Amino acid sequence: MSNKTIGLDGALYDYYCSVAFREADILKELRAETTKLGGPSAMQIGPEQGAFMAMLVKLMGARHILEIGTFTGYSALAMALAGDVQIIAADVSKEWTDVARRFWSKAGVASRVDLRLAPGTETIAALLKDKSGHFDLMFIDADKSSYDTYYEGGLKLLRSGGLMLIDNVLWDGKLVDPTVNDEDSSALRALNAKIVADTRVEICMVPICDGLSMVRKK
Repeated sequence: MSNKTIGLDGALYDYYCSVAFREADILKELRAETTKLGGPSAMQIGPEQGAFMAMLVKLMGARHILEIGTFTGYSALAMALAGDVQIIAADVSKEWTDVARRFWSKAGVASRVDLRLAPGTETIAALLKDKSGHFDLMFIDADKSSYDTYYEGGLKLLRSGGLMLIDNVLWDGKLVDPTVNDEDSSALRALNAKIVADTRVEICMVPICDGLSMVRKK
């Protein structure tokens, strides 16, 4: 996976980052902290994607957000800084989300992020059971093999006109390689094909970072 926008490299990417968005100092600090994790740091979204998601929060006037896959908290922090939002964030890693909690506290948004340390499927099932969800915006960035489950659950939890953002839908170009048939790649191919044919939603895939699908519930 890539946390840089496809097709932008070297000096062009540096220029792009210098003029395309503004990144709060606390977000820069969190990115730097996440880099210390080494390999896993590639799971963090790029700053341009964080800025894009924050802009969507503002344009929608989103108040209630569901995030499946939180990692060290960059996406949740970017959205929390964008407005008066309440976020339910699901992740399975205490180690990584401890970093998130620390930065949410430092940014003064911790009281607005409800972290659920459980698989995303369990969080969605619980929200459906107690009927506590009716979200404006949902962001999916967790285990790819479960994306279809998150998608179907998310459609039930989103309000009409609500927006689902699905990350890594270009998967570093693997989806166009017929020799790549691992579970994650196959799941992403199937979901992409399903969504574009799904009359319950409107779809626009944006080639930012590793690909982000914008799915609007009708």
